Order: sequence, then C-alpha cells, then structure tokens
Amino acid sequence: MKEVYVKAEFEGSRLDKLLFKHLNNAPKSLVFKLLRKKTIKLNGKRAAGREILKEGDIISLFLSDETYNSLKKEIEIKKSNINFDIVYEDHNILIADKPFGMLTQADRAGADCLNQRLLSYVYEKGELKEGFVPSVCNRLDRNTGGLVAFGKTYIGARELSLGFKEHFIEKYYFAVVKGVFKEPKTVKLWHIKTADNRAEISAQRKEGAKETVTEIYPVKNNGNYTLLKIKLITGKTHQIRAVLSYLGYPIIGDLKYGDKKTNLYFKEKYGLNCQFLYCGEMIFNVEGRNLSALKPMKIKGKLKNNKKNIIWTEFGLDL
Repeated sequence: MKEVYVKAEFEGSRLDKLLFKHLNNAPKSLVFKLLRKKTIKLNGKRAAGREILKEGDIISLFLSDETYNSLKKEIEIKKSNINFDIVYEDHNILIADKPFGMLTQADRAGADCLNQRLLSYVYEKGELKEGFVPSVCNRLDRNTGGLVAFGKTYIGARELSLGFKEHFIEKYYFAVVKGVFKEPKTVKLWHIKTADNRAEISAQRKEGAKETVTEIYPVKNNGNYTLLKIKLITGKTHQIRAVLSYLGYPIIGDLKYGDKKTNLYFKEKYGLNCQFLYCGEMIFNVEGRNLSALKPMKIKGKLKNNKKNIIWTEFGLDL
C-alpha cells in the first residue's frame, strides 16, 4: 500500500484531478475503476473522486509496488537553452516573453518549445514539485510573440487557468495593420475553422459558425498604417488576424491573411518575416477574489529587434 499526504498547495482540488497527476501513466478510466473497487480510499473511506481535498488528507492506494510503479511515470525533463525573457516570477507563477517564431507547446514529441524551456528552468532551480508538472496556461501561435503565463505550482496553474477562463486576467495584443483605423470599436463576427487550418469570417451566421467578439483600440496612425491595441473577448483560431483582414486592415507580415505588397515592403525595409502581432500586456484584476497565488498587477512585455524598430520608425513610439 502507498499513502499520499495532501499538501497545502493541493487543498481545494478534486481527488480525481490529483490522482490523474499522481498516477500520470494511468488512463483516467483505470483511475475511476480503482476508485469503484475501493482500491483507492480517502482518509480510510470509499471515495468517488469528486471529493474536495484538504491539507493533511490521506489518500491510500492498495497497489503492489510493481503496479504502482507502472502507473506512475517519472517526469523526464530535457535540458534546454534558456532563450526567453522572464518578465515576472514568484513562488507560484512565472510570466515569460515568448520570442516570435517559437512554439508555445510542442506539436510533436521532442520539439523545442517555450513550455519545455520553462520546465527545464524550473527543474534546474530545484523547484519542481512532487505530483505536479508545471505548464503554460495560455498559448500564442508560433509566429505571435509576447506574454505567456506559466504555473510553477498546482495552485498557481489552477488560478491562472481560472483567470483566463473567467477573464479577470486581461490580455492585450498589439498589431500593426495596413490602413488608418480611426475609432475604437467592439466587433462581433462569425467564425468557422476550415479544414486547412484557416479562419473564415462572416457577418452572418453560418452552419457550424461560432461568434467572435474583439475589442479594437487605435493607438496611433501615420497616414498609412495603424498601431492597434486589441482585447480578445472570445478566443478562436487566428481570430485577431482573420477579423482584421476581413475588416480591411490586414496585419503587416501576415503571410496567411495579409497583403502581399505590404508584406514585401516591411520584409525589405525591416526584415519582417512574420505577422506583427504581440501579446504585450496582462492585467490581473484579482481584488476581492479568494485567491492565494495571484495579486493585483499589470505586466508589460518589451519589444525587441526589428519589431521595436518598426514601432519607433513608423510611429515614434517605444512600447
């Protein structure tokens, strides 16, 4: 028999969720089967998996050493180069500035990505916790740069995920678009993800379409291009890129939804080879909420290299 003592950071989590993390090599169906057969008990009593845990609870697993070891796979941390900027870090969370061109999470086994680099960073600091694998809690497309939040502890990851889901953590993107966008507006349109991983946008609802809501705020224009600040209310595939293109304001450098002539101009002048879309600000509106891992704050990223040069040269600004 194995016993797992619930630590303070796991208080408030569901029993089944913790078991999925602890027995990380076991199918979920097997975990529920072990609960039904009373092979797993909570504080000496039968458990269904829905129970909310408290610090000091004891989870008993009536399994042989061989079976237990087969269901619990040791975390393999691949050492990675730390090539990203840490914008903010405390015991529970970390916010990194993802470079343009880097995957947030691996699309195949062994692929380099920000999540793997952050895991390596936490592991090398000796901060990896038993029973929990840290992970990013929001994603950006490969060719979109900017702020990504990473839960270092279970409670940090849980509260970050809740914040993004319930929108009390606000994310703002910056984009440079072709054309002069004059007035702030909230845009509601319909979105369909196509078979070739594109976003099809329409003003009228179509079968299978889902509504998108996008808040768009012009920051500055130079008569030809506009720097926009954007807040996503919904989060659909390529939403910002496709919506702006549909409205007639394609993002510079966007090879999928952009304008070829504009893209060529910025590539030749600045070496821009991907869309200028950057998650540059996170605001944590957590006042009055029963949260222990998050605090009120505003986090800002800092553009580098040719993106920084574009903003300064075209608009006279330094984000």
